[in-house]
Amino acid sequence: MINNEKKSVLIIDDDIIIRKLLNHQLKHNDYNVFEAVGPSQAFDLLNNNKIDLVLCDITMDEMDGFEFCKKVRENENFRALPFVFVTAKASMEDKSKALEVGGDDIITKPFDVDELILKVQALIKRTEIYKVYGVKKNLEQSFSSETAKILLVDDDQSLARLFQYNLVKAGFECEIAAGAEDGLKLAKSIQPDIIISDIMMPNIDGFQFRRMILTDNNLKSVPFVFLTSRGEEKDILEGYDLGIAEYVLKTAGPRVVVAKVSAIIKSLGKERQKIVTELHQAADSLRVKVVPDNSPEFSGFDIRHWHVPFHGIPGGDFLDYFPLDEDNIAVVLGDVMGKKWGAWYFALAYAGYVRSALRIALQTINEFSPSLILQQVNKSVYQDAKVSEVFTTLSIITVNKKTKVARYAGAGDLPMIYKNNSSGITDAAKSKGLLLGFAEQGNYEDITVKMNQYDFITLVSDGIIESRDSSGVQFGLDRLKDVIAGIKPGNDPIEVIKKNFTDFTKEKFEDDVSLIIIKAT
Repeated sequence: MINNEKKSVLIIDDDIIIRKLLNHQLKHNDYNVFEAVGPSQAFDLLNNNKIDLVLCDITMDEMDGFEFCKKVRENENFRALPFVFVTAKASMEDKSKALEVGGDDIITKPFDVDELILKVQALIKRTEIYKVYGVKKNLEQSFSSETAKILLVDDDQSLARLFQYNLVKAGFECEIAAGAEDGLKLAKSIQPDIIISDIMMPNIDGFQFRRMILTDNNLKSVPFVFLTSRGEEKDILEGYDLGIAEYVLKTAGPRVVVAKVSAIIKSLGKERQKIVTELHQAADSLRVKVVPDNSPEFSGFDIRHWHVPFHGIPGGDFLDYFPLDEDNIAVVLGDVMGKKWGAWYFALAYAGYVRSALRIALQTINEFSPSLILQQVNKSVYQDAKVSEVFTTLSIITVNKKTKVARYAGAGDLPMIYKNNSSGITDAAKSKGLLLGFAEQGNYEDITVKMNQYDFITLVSDGIIESRDSSGVQFGLDRLKDVIAGIKPGNDPIEVIKKNFTDFTKEKFEDDVSLIIIKAT
């Protein structure tokens, strides 16, 4: 589970006034604070305390902040530690250097306290997610029921083929390598579920091969089995000292090898199911829901949504509603780039980040213009060194219940579809705005729609557009428009779209599915 204990921030600055100012603001926001006047003291504090984030000056006498960050990142224990530069220097060269040495962000003095606290919160939250639930392989791969891949490394090719035959017959995929070097290359290429290796091999023996595997962050957690004719106690103990999962004698025969491999695969399956359960718990513990439980009540309009996460796991889609004042509401639909489980941890952190950025934008913008709100959010995302690497589509619609006017702007999203009840015309309005965080200027623009009784607007995520039928044909935007065109004033748009979509796909969706309807009543 994600750790809810009080977080600790390390401030490194030779200016005592800056240190005390940051200390005061962080403690006021319930953080533990450590202070260092320079890198030497900072290294001691890092090594002897649990630090969750570093705020570091660039210009220091002992060693500049860039060099200090570089040295921090050389320590494997601090590779994921959020590191923010707080500096009076704000040139593009400095920002580029900050990223190059492993920094997560750069904040310019004099800094805005609210912005600094927001970034501290967002970085710590994302890092907690990466620590606990970040996986080395794509989560979709890890949790799917695809055939387990086995890498068998043995210089005795005839024996290797015998074992390969029996493993394939038992339902596994099995690749063969004749030695350690080829085995390492093949392992990096196919990312196996299990590695089985002989011990006695020319040039590089199995023990050394295991050590090579352990140096690769993407492979070191893959279960490793020694398959050998050597059964001496010394060899067995050396194998287990290297963290192997099993030790099998060749003389035991292919059936025993298959049984051992099957047992390991079954154990992995239980672990994966445990992680699925923990993903649900993570969503609850973060107290950040990607989709609200209820739709808002807004006089003169029926605003509702339908959302189905892929296989029940919180996914890349997020949506929200923001009351702007007594007459205006904002409706938001976003989709983090990435499919199925591969986007879930970004979405949870990102939803909180975007919500915070939206609230700040709404507090600073007098006009309820979706394009202005989007640009403000885009600016926050673009300036965040890590968040800007996670591109996202975002649709914003503001609705005024007095004027019955809806305004829409989008960032790399799917078109908004509008059904005019009196004319029967169904039209799609497409924003030309760039993906959120893709560039400093997103080129967003407002599209205005005057809504009359029974007119409605539809927003969808690409899970609806890209899902396919049994023959591989996509549901598609044109099909969705045709379904919407056929909806009568007395019909419930959500129920009609759901029925057509689920009948078409047989409820086998390819991603998160999100649908929002805004209907004038």
